[in-house]
Amino acid sequence: METKPLSSSDINIKGTNNFRDTKDSDVIVITAGAQRKAGMSREDLTDINKKIVGDIIKNAIKYSKNAKIIVVTNPLDAMVHLAKKLSRFPKERVMGMAGILDSSRFKTFISMELDVSVEDISALVLGGHGDSMIPLPNHASVNGIPLKELLSKKRIDSIVKRTRNAGAEIIKLEKDSSAFFSPGASVTEMVESIIKDKKRILPCAAYLNGEYGIKGIYMGVPVKLGARGIEKIIELRLSKEEKRNFVKSANAVKKAVVRL
Repeated sequence: METKPLSSSDINIKGTNNFRDTKDSDVIVITAGAQRKAGMSREDLTDINKKIVGDIIKNAIKYSKNAKIIVVTNPLDAMVHLAKKLSRFPKERVMGMAGILDSSRFKTFISMELDVSVEDISALVLGGHGDSMIPLPNHASVNGIPLKELLSKKRIDSIVKRTRNAGAEIIKLEKDSSAFFSPGASVTEMVESIIKDKKRILPCAAYLNGEYGIKGIYMGVPVKLGARGIEKIIELRLSKEEKRNFVKSANAVKKAVVRL
């Protein structure tokens, strides 16, 4: 609070342990859950975090029946599925934060490899938030120049692998904690797009009902995000290999959902 004059902000922040204080929230962001530790997969967290997320959902929606829900807790794809199931909110009002973070990591590693500004890089990561995520080199570019014209397949494959393992890489370095700053920045983009009705095109975990040939689960895909939540799911043209990987990722998500 004391930094408000320094940041030229008049926003008031209130801490509370009472869900009543969250009444009439526009957006509910769920980050609570056990931390992922070294040697632990996101799926290992399911049994622990489903109770935590479940309790939050049941209490939060009592006071904010028109809110949009953004889930950050891992395993993301399973937890956001649980949030939709328990809240019974329309699918456009329940989503997960994953693709923005994964895409940011993909862009960062491309920037490091090419020694160019991240501002000129456009790249996307689709699929489940885990080892089966799908970075899309075919849709990556640097100021309009296709990535494949700037890097060899070997170097691109290396970047894709590092992107998939970025979460585990941070845990290995941190020892007793997982990523927090970049996920926070990522969910901020989502909240801002909803609150300000910016209608940004962002990769988010959205409930698929036939899009990309997948039905009944949450997957990371590009969406238009505005005041009503997910206003549109954008279907990209995927190569045969990308389609196979998308189906593989969907199957991994289904296995995690079964554990709920």
